[in-house]
Amino acid sequence: MAGGEGTRLRPMTSNQPKPLLPVANRPVMEHVLRLLRRHGFDETVVTVQFLASLIRTYFGDGEELGMHLRYATEQTPLGTAGSVANAEDALRDAAFLVISGDALTDIDLGELVLAHQATGALVTACLTRVSDPVDFGVVVQDDDGRIERFLEKPTWGQVLSDTVNTGIYVMEPEVFRYVERGRPVDWSGDVFPALLAAGAPLYGHVAEGYWEDVGSLDSYRRANVDVLRRRVDVEIDGFEVAPGVWIGEGAEIDPDAVLEGPLVIGAYGKVKAGASVKALSVLGDNVVVMGGAVVERAVVHGNVFVGPQVSLRGCVIGKNTDIMRAARIEEGAVVGDECLVEEEAFLADGVKVYPHKTIEAGAVVHTSVIWESRGTSSLFGPRGVSGLVNVELTPEHVVRLASAYATTLRKGAAVVTARD
Repeated sequence: MAGGEGTRLRPMTSNQPKPLLPVANRPVMEHVLRLLRRHGFDETVVTVQFLASLIRTYFGDGEELGMHLRYATEQTPLGTAGSVANAEDALRDAAFLVISGDALTDIDLGELVLAHQATGALVTACLTRVSDPVDFGVVVQDDDGRIERFLEKPTWGQVLSDTVNTGIYVMEPEVFRYVERGRPVDWSGDVFPALLAAGAPLYGHVAEGYWEDVGSLDSYRRANVDVLRRRVDVEIDGFEVAPGVWIGEGAEIDPDAVLEGPLVIGAYGKVKAGASVKALSVLGDNVVVMGGAVVERAVVHGNVFVGPQVSLRGCVIGKNTDIMRAARIEEGAVVGDECLVEEEAFLADGVKVYPHKTIEAGAVVHTSVIWESRGTSSLFGPRGVSGLVNVELTPEHVVRLASAYATTLRKGAAVVTARD
């Protein structure tokens, strides 16, 4: 399933689908496909909707991965069950496995299939145990593993189990009889309650192994860290030249650069003398890091220029972005694709800069840059404060300006406004 928009991951998913988001320099969906191939699945149908052409272009027919890929395209979002039902023609002959294209996992899928066959279930849901289940769908089973109840994103008062639904299922084709056509239909919200009401055999298999739903910026950063710390069994591109230090093909690392693993540097990257790339950093292909720059716990996508004396800490930088001399980008900040951060600009904690923006030299940015074309270093220009209404001069911006202006006035002073 690769059709979601990934709204919680914006601005990283503003102009690319969530399954193509790189984790340790490989799209998360590629990690999923490699897991499928490892467990003997080579016939795969990919359900696509949001920016579908980008996924089809990247993976093609799957030959490079040793797989055979077909695509089922949704014209409008159909939900988790509706999207799979849209591919029914390719799935109606035998049991099939459903897996999300944006979840990082190393769960044993072969063991899941054997568990499904042993119980004769119509559906077997792959479950895992988590310490904080309130953000997931909690599943309650009986002693034989048969599912009794689903609770989607419960409150703590409703948490009856620490086993949650991973969104990985083995299903028999008969399940399509329970999927209504012509409207969005969800597995856990619509189909599974109907199966439980009908008394259909619906089982859960609690799997060991790593599983992370890459659905938010926090979980995206966490997934990259977990790959570097080898908490999940996935392949990392490049050569391990020292414990935890992976260097891609053609990369040039100056002997006077400082590398502190674990980290990954992509193919044809360059780290210049005096630069420092510290632990838990991921540099994409063709990234250039100039002397005096410090990169620490940052995820930097491909074709990024990191200028001299730049500081990147705990942030995410989108592809084709330029970070110029002495700029600082702080913890939790996210810069989208094809941005320009000019000299000595500062992006505070948690700031999001959407694609194709410019942050002016010396600008201090504490709020996200979404609609504006630029993050500016000064508020007042030669004609006062000017900008495009509802783009640069948003209601929030004007209220803050008015509040600041009001602090210069005596109590009881009069203010006159006019327009022309």
